Amino acid sequence: MTVEITRELIADRLGRVTYDRFLFYLMGPYKSFNLNYVLSEEERREIDIDDLPGPLRRLFRNKDDINAAQTLLRRIQGALRSDPGVNAFLALDVDVDTDDVDAVTQSIEYARCSNATAFVLPFLGHNFGVGEEAGSILENLGDEHGERLIFVHEDDVTSAMIRSAPVRWDLRVETYETEDELIAKLRRFAGGIMHRERRGELERLD
Repeated sequence: MTVEITRELIADRLGRVTYDRFLFYLMGPYKSFNLNYVLSEEERREIDIDDLPGPLRRLFRNKDDINAAQTLLRRIQGALRSDPGVNAFLALDVDVDTDDVDAVTQSIEYARCSNATAFVLPFLGHNFGVGEEAGSILENLGDEHGERLIFVHEDDVTSAMIRSAPVRWDLRVETYETEDELIAKLRRFAGGIMHRERRGELERLD
């Protein structure tokens, strides 16, 4: 690792908020999932989208909406930085070159340095890469850092890893239906970590 990822490095590269030293790492898909990219033109012609159940209709979103997943993460980040004022960030914000530190190692180190880490999995996201990175983080930090991690997925999202995570790592897993509900749950999670650090139930990272 030619760049040492530390709490100081992360905090220095982020903007100022009320609780600068409370780092909240947000992970999630950066691209929306769109069945138009998966199916052939002939297959798409054979499907009457109006006849599909609601969740499947949503997968045929306009291809111009490919960044909807990252936009969701940015809205969540902004909400958390405003209230309660924690230093929420995405991996992109720290701007460590993957030539210096590969993406999976970056994610492990960002989670290790953070007071809290959330894996956010919306129904419309390309979740495959997120699952790989989340699995790596849990394998490396699950035992020592598990209480600082939360998995929040939209109701329609299921995976074998989500089902096994609470058993294997005692990971907190929650669902959400609306963006407001998602943000409220992440705020409560951050507040809970803060209180536990203040009471000495969790080690202060500084």
